Amino acid sequence: MALDPVQTNPRHHRVVFENHRVRVLEYTDEPGDISTEHHHPDSVMITAGSFRRRLHAHGRSIDVELQDGEVRWLPAQDHYGENSGTTPSHAFFVELKEADPNPDTDGLHLGPIKL
Repeated sequence: MALDPVQTNPRHHRVVFENHRVRVLEYTDEPGDISTEHHHPDSVMITAGSFRRRLHAHGRSIDVELQDGEVRWLPAQDHYGENSGTTPSHAFFVELKEADPNPDTDGLHLGPIKL
């Protein structure tokens, strides 16, 4: 499993809240920035600005464009990303600490899901 994003990408991820049930990370970057591979558990992502990113994992890539104020489900995944747009990325991740009792076993999720 890839490492905690706060350890692998401390310039971009910081813990803004944590208790025994959740951890909240703030993520920021600038156009052209590329992160190193890291792991996110099941999370809720809330955007704090509009941005475009390219996410990479398992030999594939996807482009994601998100608007300010969007809320998305992010299934547990390992990935790295790059800011492929012209604006900074700014988002919050509410990471769940309890494991999913019925996890998806393929482990190939990439990017946030609009429900």
